[in-house]
Amino acid sequence: MKRISKFIFSISLLLTLEATFAQEATVDSLPVKTQRHGVRVGADIYKLARSVYDSDYRGFEVVGDYRLTKNHFVAGEIGNEKITVDDARLNFTTSGTYFKVGFDYNAYENWLDMENVISVGLRYGVSSFNQTLNSYRIYNPYPYFGQSETIISGENFDGLSASWIEVVAGMKAELFNNVFAGFSFRINYLVTNKQPDSFENLYIPGFNRTYAGKFGVGFNYTISYFIPLYKKEITPEPKL
Repeated sequence: MKRISKFIFSISLLLTLEATFAQEATVDSLPVKTQRHGVRVGADIYKLARSVYDSDYRGFEVVGDYRLTKNHFVAGEIGNEKITVDDARLNFTTSGTYFKVGFDYNAYENWLDMENVISVGLRYGVSSFNQTLNSYRIYNPYPYFGQSETIISGENFDGLSASWIEVVAGMKAELFNNVFAGFSFRINYLVTNKQPDSFENLYIPGFNRTYAGKFGVGFNYTISYFIPLYKKEITPEPKL
């Protein structure tokens, strides 16, 4: 009986050792993958294009992100806008700068060495700007007797500011080696809004139109270039 027990124990030990060596061989046979970490810098090509075809708009935006982990990125934007808006009652010009900082989470599982991104994220934005009331029309409750009178103003409001939170959803796809095209959609919520007593901030650089409320929307189209800084090996997971 003891001999049988020893035999069974020996067989079990051999099987365990064989399984261990097979697992190690499987790990060794898997290709070693590396993950690049670095800075991606680019520009919003929509704002640049609009500055060419729209005489009432001038703007640019620089975008960037830095990879922290496999799926997490620190991201931000900085830009400048000048826009003249001609509404039914108002004509005004807004000019100022802004910056945004936050993070993106990449929810896309790439194949092999692909580095495409489908992400969700969050930003905190701050803008400093001024507005000029170019002209306005006096409300006429009896248009039958003539059109509303237009008043040329030129009143300037300096030292305005605002801050907001953005929820961001976007994607980036590699077109060529290290060159990425991207798109993002943003939903904004105003946190602070310093405005003059006699005039509302109807447009905030970086935030876009306020529509007399705290919510806004925005988007960008980007071309960016990835600057690799170092590589990090990814440990393959053994297949049992």
